[in-house]
Amino acid sequence: MIGRSETGRHMTGGDTPLWREGAVALAARLARRELSAREAVEAHLSRIAAAEPALSAFLTVAADEALARADALDALPSPVGPLHGVPVAVKDLTDTAGIRTTYGSALYADHVPADSDIAVARIEAAGGIVIGKTNTPEFGFGAICRNRLYGPTRNPADPNLTSGGSSGGSAAAVAVGMAPLAHGTDYGGSVRIPASFCGIASIRPTPGLIPAPGRALGWDTLATHGVLARDTADCALLLSAMAGSDLRDPTSLFGDRDSGSETRVGATADFGVATVSHAVRERFAEAVDRLERVAGPMARRHPDCGDAMATFRTLRAAQTRHAFGPMLAKHGEALTDTIRWNIEAGAGITADAYLEAQAARTALYRRFVALFGEIDVLAAPACGVLPWPNQDGEVTVIDGQPVGSILDYLGVTAIVTLIGFPVLTLPVAGDGLPFGIQLIARPGEERRLIRLGLMLEREAGFAHRWPAGWAG
Repeated sequence: MIGRSETGRHMTGGDTPLWREGAVALAARLARRELSAREAVEAHLSRIAAAEPALSAFLTVAADEALARADALDALPSPVGPLHGVPVAVKDLTDTAGIRTTYGSALYADHVPADSDIAVARIEAAGGIVIGKTNTPEFGFGAICRNRLYGPTRNPADPNLTSGGSSGGSAAAVAVGMAPLAHGTDYGGSVRIPASFCGIASIRPTPGLIPAPGRALGWDTLATHGVLARDTADCALLLSAMAGSDLRDPTSLFGDRDSGSETRVGATADFGVATVSHAVRERFAEAVDRLERVAGPMARRHPDCGDAMATFRTLRAAQTRHAFGPMLAKHGEALTDTIRWNIEAGAGITADAYLEAQAARTALYRRFVALFGEIDVLAAPACGVLPWPNQDGEVTVIDGQPVGSILDYLGVTAIVTLIGFPVLTLPVAGDGLPFGIQLIARPGEERRLIRLGLMLEREAGFAHRWPAGWAG
């Protein structure tokens, strides 16, 4: 029985707000027509209205469009797909037809695309309802979710702290129930780090599992779409809606691997080279202890990653310069300092340096493949630091020591970006700030990660906890 409390909150069952319902459970009830898509959307719009002023998670709330879509779905004789009527938040780097898409830039403050990105089109084809566009730093470059239009997005665990870049708006929205599911994108950790900072789950899939047919560099696999939710099952639901090959994307032509039932797990705190704070090392050691109680003894190992960060910095800088160099020349003063820094970092990179970095990336990939002949999943921290104050901006100091680059804090995620292996991020409950771990598998083995994630949520307690003050 669906009703409303005296405060106007949509309720499910007894006195639990409808916005607390997970996506799998919500989708099942919508499919059975126990509630309408309009009721589901209204419940989450009410939650957005209550929570958004404190968090700044949404650049655009698509209330009218979402309600019209809900009414259209409610008028159909049967559900259209596995997401029928489920509200989904979409990161504002990704085009949504008829809904403002700014890319976090004042240059696109009034931009309304005519067509949706294929990821969004597949969400809607599965019955999902885009409820709004979540905040991101300009063009996704930055450790803090702020830009000249909006922000910063605040961490639900502590409003003074960052929610992480660059899918921080999506992570904050999911963490407090403004949406049960959210889309994100991940280059150097932009899905995994916000999930860790906000205490939720995420999947960065094998590049190409969610195709990107509009990508200018068709064979590049550093960036990919990803999913954020409060648990593994919900992540899997959204991933299944967006996954599938597309001939226009040359990286998407593969099938799922049959990953079998045995899962041998290894662990590394830093891949031997990444800058990781003392606090993260302590939290990760505690997480590994809990993992071993469930999954058995774990080998502490990693391949040689000595040239990984230099490789990542070269490729990232060159590709950023290629994509945004003309914009810097034309609109330099209108861009944020962070995006200008990222574009300028690519100046002077030669073709030889770029190709040498690609060769180093290939060798790193093959070293990881060799390691995964001995293990099936590798656990690592989901960020080199814990959430820090929004006002501090980029990470320039870790444990009192200056870093060489503002990219250093994301070394543990950037290395995984280079090799293109899929990653499930899970929250690890404990004292203090939210903290998450990466679980890394071979390309195409998302099903293995989903099975492991479900087990760890159930048996190790690696599960979302409602932030204090946000439970109802």
